[in-house]
Amino acid sequence: MTFPYEFFARQGIHDMLEHGGNKILPVIPQLIIPIKNALNLRNRQVICVTLKVLQHLVVSADMVGEALVPYYRQILPILNIFKNMNVNSGDGIDYSQQKRENIGDLIQETLEAFERYGGEDAFINIKYMVPTYESCLLN
Repeated sequence: MTFPYEFFARQGIHDMLEHGGNKILPVIPQLIIPIKNALNLRNRQVICVTLKVLQHLVVSADMVGEALVPYYRQILPILNIFKNMNVNSGDGIDYSQQKRENIGDLIQETLEAFERYGGEDAFINIKYMVPTYESCLLN
């Protein structure tokens, strides 16, 4: 499956998150189904791009991270499936880490961002959906 306008779509999303300010929070509910659909494609490239967008989304405006917490049950199940799927390159060099395309690492980063910006209920909700997740704040 090819996405001919992928660059424009990706750049447009990041530009909107960068400059959206207080207009981002009210549209969170409308973003959940497209995010869920993107993750459910189970296409590694699409999942990686979606995870980067989610990381940008939680830091894009105040309260966005907390606004996502009620939707963890829709977003996180697919992350639980892919969480431990890091590339095993044996003795070779894994360049996907430099390009931030290692899906297991991206999922871990995203869950940590959700916990950091999701308020006091974030960890318990993440842990419920991703039982192997360990807190990055409660250590």
